[in-house]
Amino acid sequence: MVRHSDKLASCKEKAAMYVSEFTQFINQLHKDRPDLDAEQQKGRAIWWDQPVVTPDVRQKLHDATLVQPAYVYQIKG
Repeated sequence: MVRHSDKLASCKEKAAMYVSEFTQFINQLHKDRPDLDAEQQKGRAIWWDQPVVTPDVRQKLHDATLVQPAYVYQIKG
């Protein structure tokens, strides 16, 4: 006779051994390209990690901005 606790232990062991296809793919990718994490961090630094803008620089950028008229094609006169 099989006990409920034995079935539960067997299920837990099977679940611990299961690895999804996606996880297998990611693991293989990291094995094939060990520099992938460094490349991702470098790419993030280029596009997302922007330097802190000081208030002086922010004011200069604001002063250098031209005011856009409501309708740019309207002839003034």
